[in-house]
Amino acid sequence: MPASWEKNLRSIQAFYTKALREAKDPKNLETLRVEVLGRKGKLTLLLKDLKNCSLEERKRLGPLANQLKDQLESLIQEKRENLTAADLKAKLETPSLFDPSLPGASFRQGHSHPLTQTMNQMTEILAQQGFSWAEGPLIESDYYNFEALNFLPDHPARDMQDTFYISSKFEVRSSKLKEEDQQPRTSHLEPRTGLLLRTHTSPVQIRKMESSRPPLRIMAPGRVFRHEAVDASHSAVFHQIEGLYVDRQVSMADLKGTLQIFMQSLFGSSTEIRFRPSYFPFTEPSAEVDVQCLFCQGGGCTVCKKSGWLEMLGAGLVHPNVLKQVGYDPETWSGFAFGIGVERVTMLLLGIQDIRMFYENDVRFLEQF
Repeated sequence: MPASWEKNLRSIQAFYTKALREAKDPKNLETLRVEVLGRKGKLTLLLKDLKNCSLEERKRLGPLANQLKDQLESLIQEKRENLTAADLKAKLETPSLFDPSLPGASFRQGHSHPLTQTMNQMTEILAQQGFSWAEGPLIESDYYNFEALNFLPDHPARDMQDTFYISSKFEVRSSKLKEEDQQPRTSHLEPRTGLLLRTHTSPVQIRKMESSRPPLRIMAPGRVFRHEAVDASHSAVFHQIEGLYVDRQVSMADLKGTLQIFMQSLFGSSTEIRFRPSYFPFTEPSAEVDVQCLFCQGGGCTVCKKSGWLEMLGAGLVHPNVLKQVGYDPETWSGFAFGIGVERVTMLLLGIQDIRMFYENDVRFLEQF
């Protein structure tokens, strides 16, 4: 048995060493590799036959077989590299396939998303009016998102239909997030925890006022989340820009002047705005701000529903209770706040009728902007 086994080993070595060196192409080389080293290859099967030899013979013949296996694998790798290099050289030497004088392939240059472009435009306008950038976490406490903004415990905006509440206990770095804020609260609504995905960017107001003394003027761009059905004009995730100005003797006239400049910078110098009385828990008085329809110039069309006006944002003077909550004396300080949706502005500027197009990542749509 050992003599015939060793003879077979030498036979495999002689045949496949020569055959591998003479392989004409990668396909032929792979066929030879499988024949000798595959699961049912000749050398593989020969190694399995060692179990029929004595221990002493296995000690002597095993290293010979493994040495041949390493030799063949090295030869296969070397031959594969040589064939690849020869193939590349042949292609390079063929004028019809390669012209080194031609310029390299061009790469398509990316650009900002249309929402990012609009947000940058809006924040640049506000920066020119003296507003500085401020940010806050996407996961907020009930305190910052509602309570500090003068929302009553049973305000409809707290309802589970509007807000994404979080059941797990996440760490929120805040001096105001007390242990009881993390516990489920009970009212005539569904029980909820003290953590949620922020429903507006207004919590940034509270965080900034807590850490700063007036006067201050900030803008807070960012994503917000609402439990809404997605359709052509609504999304569960969208973007807002919040504006806040606190100083002595701030009035509605200051708010109107700021928004007049803001809207005219966005939509053109002839843009007109109007204030309509409204209600927000954190402002008093509150107003909805409309701009004259950009499509019919106030004449009435299907876009503005024949009214001649388009609703754009909510605004008002900061409620005294909000100022008290952050330690500002409402007898000394006053301010205004406003919030505007980035998607709505972008749709008007670009003539887009379906908000879902911003989130579908269709390159054919995005490359137009």
